[in-house]
Amino acid sequence: MQGNEAIAEGALYAGARFYAGYPITPSSEIAELCALRLPALGGVFIQMEDELGSIAAVIGASLAGAKAFTATSGPGFSLMQENLGLAIMGEVPCVVVDVQRAGPSTGLATKPAQADIMQVRWGRHGDQSLIALCPATVRECFTLAVQAFNFAERFRVPVVLMPDEVVAHTRENIVLPAAGELPLLQRSAPQVAPADYLPFAAEIGSVAPLAAYGSEYVTHVTSSMHGRDGYSNNDPANATWRVAQLHDKIARHRDEIVLTRTFDTDDMDVLLVTHGATTRAGRAAALEARARGVKAGVLQLQTIWPFPDREVAALAARARTVVVPEMNYSGQLAGEVRKVVGDGVDLRGVTRWNGTIIAPQDILDAMLRPAGAVEATA
Repeated sequence: MQGNEAIAEGALYAGARFYAGYPITPSSEIAELCALRLPALGGVFIQMEDELGSIAAVIGASLAGAKAFTATSGPGFSLMQENLGLAIMGEVPCVVVDVQRAGPSTGLATKPAQADIMQVRWGRHGDQSLIALCPATVRECFTLAVQAFNFAERFRVPVVLMPDEVVAHTRENIVLPAAGELPLLQRSAPQVAPADYLPFAAEIGSVAPLAAYGSEYVTHVTSSMHGRDGYSNNDPANATWRVAQLHDKIARHRDEIVLTRTFDTDDMDVLLVTHGATTRAGRAAALEARARGVKAGVLQLQTIWPFPDREVAALAARARTVVVPEMNYSGQLAGEVRKVVGDGVDLRGVTRWNGTIIAPQDILDAMLRPAGAVEATA
């Protein structure tokens, strides 16, 4: 199965029954498969006129009670930012798949990149937060798609699944889980009478039950600052609570949300921090380094946001060198690692931004070069 196909199948396994999207390379296979599969499952597939309409339709479908998602790439993801801000403010559970390709703008439309890391986190204005996951294998495309819906429903938040083009178009054999094998979460329903229902009456660090549009409950959602009843509220005390609640419902559950994997880190001297396609290359480089007498281990970040700062710090403290390979110009992930490990650590970035994948040899060269030597990038 191809990574994009696995994402679509994972979404359907999770209970997604609504897809609205606009075809864009390199995510189009997700839409193609959903167009075939959703009607057979009693779901809805709509090809929209653009990505603005796509995310708007997804938000509407979610508020009507459906598990809903869309898929896009960089240019389309840019167009979704305003309505993603609405989904964050309105606490609307939904999933957006951003298959990363080379930019800026239209860029290299069919080539890989990992340059959307900061846009995923900070693309909307104002104080806001969401969850972002990054698969490295076709199996993870499936399982993290399921996890994305679970997080979206549990925390009433948009979740971005951000594979790079390499992972999205990788084909490999996987064993699909049986029905019921993976846990599936549903949004909580109101347990009060309709007259007593407040769609945003949550304590700090939690979320309120969400009633569906069209039910006996009245659910009012606005992009403006609103109170527990969903209607506009400009009181400073209300804004203090509202913004803190949007952040704390994620921050207080970060240990549940932050997902990582480790490989050969028990006795390492060199730590590789990888995500997406660089994980496979990093693991190959680490094995070759060990064959040459350099003890290397790999920390794979499956959750990108919230950033796995504690996990990075704990492993970096045991390594003499930290290497961060990524397919972008400025070292977006390495910058976050540097914040965690401080200036005293030998941190080496391996960057590439020309639409080609970072190879194991590139990472191995960075591990083996003398301290202080300048890396050659492309």
